[in-house]
Amino acid sequence: MTIRHLKLFIAVAETGKMSAAAARYFISQPTVSQAIKELEEHYGVLLFERMMKRLYITEAGKQLLAYARVTVRQFDELDKHMFEVGHAESLRIGATITVGSCLLPRLLNRFAAVRPGVETFACMNNTKAIEEQLLEAKLDLGLVEGRVQSPDLVNLPMVKDYLVLVCAPGHRLAGRRRISIKELENEPFAMREAGSGTRELFEQYMQASGVKLKIGWEATCPEVIKKAVLENNCLAVMSAQLVAEEVKNGRMHAIRNKEQAWDRTFNIVYYKNKYLSGSMRAFIDLLREGDTDDVLQGLPVGMLVNEERRPTAFD
Repeated sequence: MTIRHLKLFIAVAETGKMSAAAARYFISQPTVSQAIKELEEHYGVLLFERMMKRLYITEAGKQLLAYARVTVRQFDELDKHMFEVGHAESLRIGATITVGSCLLPRLLNRFAAVRPGVETFACMNNTKAIEEQLLEAKLDLGLVEGRVQSPDLVNLPMVKDYLVLVCAPGHRLAGRRRISIKELENEPFAMREAGSGTRELFEQYMQASGVKLKIGWEATCPEVIKKAVLENNCLAVMSAQLVAEEVKNGRMHAIRNKEQAWDRTFNIVYYKNKYLSGSMRAFIDLLREGDTDDVLQGLPVGMLVNEERRPTAFD
């Protein structure tokens, strides 16, 4: 049994056809059939049921598939690392849109100063997309504000953050020191897209509070959301770090959550069996050294109160 056997097995499991697996690797169908037969003989189990000209994976096959994916991923990482020894080192970082806007540019500048020979690649997407790319070995590290779902990923809290409700200075809630959660009902919100960690946290809170969320805008770009707040009288919930400048210069009014239910962390995420290179460790160390000061400390902000909220698993 070899890595080649496992790669062909994975291809058959994913496509459901020997011919499709053969096309993926530019080999003949009999070669694939022979590899699957050798695997079945090696383990003494049936991996696929053949019915109606299509293959259906068996329970034993499903168990092998889970292990095969991990094994192949680790082998590819080993192969890549050994070929890169003595060559230019690289670091591929994925960041969620909030984290990327708040932290990533200055982090990459600091990283370039301490590891000048390392080539970096960065991409921004929502938490769900970053998680998928980490599992597919397309990224080395992820910086997210949402919860990752896969047990195959290590998730380490790094930087403290919290959400604030923001509105334009002319909004009816602006300037008030105390606001009830019930007053948010029927107010149009500008929100991030589904899959965003920011949106997930706020939607969970509103649902637990029994308040229906009315979404008037949906966008992936924080600047678009800010414009909806300033020009279309929407409310929005964003990281305090994203709106600190607007709040300081009076262009936006911020409202904090009295329960601190919107407090969270920016997390570093990576595949649990991944080899941590010197560059990966250096980047993680820079995160640990980051500034954790409250960006809105001393500024006039309102307070959202909710005495009736039901506790949730997030509390």
